[in-house]
Amino acid sequence: MFPIRDDQPRFSTPYVNYFIIALNVLVFVFFELPVQFQGPRHFNALIFQFGFIPEHLTGALHGTSQYPISASLLTIFTSMFLHADLFHIVGNLWFLWIFGDNIEDHLGHFTYLVFYLLCGITAALTFIVIHPTSTVPTLGASGAIAGVMGGYIVLYPRARVQTLVVLIVFFTFWWIPAWVFLGYWFLIQFIATSVTATTTAAHQTGGVAFAAHVGGFVAGLLLIKLFPQRARTYRYGTW
Repeated sequence: MFPIRDDQPRFSTPYVNYFIIALNVLVFVFFELPVQFQGPRHFNALIFQFGFIPEHLTGALHGTSQYPISASLLTIFTSMFLHADLFHIVGNLWFLWIFGDNIEDHLGHFTYLVFYLLCGITAALTFIVIHPTSTVPTLGASGAIAGVMGGYIVLYPRARVQTLVVLIVFFTFWWIPAWVFLGYWFLIQFIATSVTATTTAAHQTGGVAFAAHVGGFVAGLLLIKLFPQRARTYRYGTW
């Protein structure tokens, strides 16, 4: 299932959400693509420098790594704005476009930015708990975006999400309650996390960081109730 749009109105312009989306696009187009054109070796070097590698941080904490703790912590932030390819960034930012505006509308601009970053940090820390010795760089905004989705299911469970559903060789569009769509998405991530956590080589061969998705989603569930709601100045709703 792939979301097309939701029907939850917003009452403010999501400037921060636009900024996050634009920043990710700019980093991908002007920072990553030129390096990718130089060849896989150069791109891998970039990913290993700015992607988050759990073993670097756990090793630094135990004094067994050549990488300083400060540098390892910094990659938690830099990795949130890197993506492996066009499909990766488009998929992530499309989810953020659909669900992020309503969370910013609820929290306010600056609080939404803090919420987004905290969800991303929690996602990375969750991944390091599950895979502490992983030497594979993790990158992408999906952990933070999972937090946005977690906040959305708490605030707007009865909102509807127009969803593309593929049935073997046919496809159709269904309006699905947000709690069903997001609950199903989380269930898939949770099951995948459980499977990969018990696979000895899972954290060394790359792939999707499902544990980060789970951690980010749970962070969003909890933080959305801890952060104060913005003062309301209502105007006409927009989509």
